[in-house]
Amino acid sequence: MAYTSFEELEVWKRGCRVAVEIYEMMKDCRDFGLKDQITRSAVSIASNIAEGAERDSKPEFIRFLNIAKGSAAELRTQLYIAQRIGIISTSDKNHLIPELKQISAMLQGLITSIRNQLKT
Repeated sequence: MAYTSFEELEVWKRGCRVAVEIYEMMKDCRDFGLKDQITRSAVSIASNIAEGAERDSKPEFIRFLNIAKGSAAELRTQLYIAQRIGIISTSDKNHLIPELKQISAMLQGLITSIRNQLKT
């Protein structure tokens, strides 16, 4: 895991892209409660990756990566609900869910890598 800044991490870049897509998708949503929850979850993914990367310890970084992973799962759940109640289209949901699953897998890979570094 050689990087000099969180901006170099592909998982952070993808998290940012998802957040932008969510904001664009939700811009006309009138259900302000769900809109707020969805946008917060989306922003939380990349934000927690960045915050953890800037912490001064690997265990803290792992903790924030786990929070980011939780936010990705939370967002997936909200997208399923939003699609079922007609706030987003099935195609939007079907586009974002696999991307969020991939982000979660990438986060787990990063967590595993950092844990392995702690063992050596």
